[in-house]
Amino acid sequence: MSAKDTPRGARRARTSGGARDWFTPGRIAVTVLAALAIVFIFENTREVRIRVLIPVVTMPLYLALLAMFVIGALCGGYVFRRRDR
Repeated sequence: MSAKDTPRGARRARTSGGARDWFTPGRIAVTVLAALAIVFIFENTREVRIRVLIPVVTMPLYLALLAMFVIGALCGGYVFRRRDR
């Protein structure tokens, strides 16, 4: 009997591993990184003054660092993007 001939409910190719399915190395790494990011945000909430050429901007430190990360990622993506030839 082929896979097409079996009823839909009868097919069970995957066995349930319980916690093994949820705790993969990738999910653990993402969870740890998310927890570290949350701790970083709560530890860096004080206001900082940033001078960009002429204006002085006051904002939380984590927002300034996040803005610089996004700008750097955009610049890196622009410089290293693949060009279709």
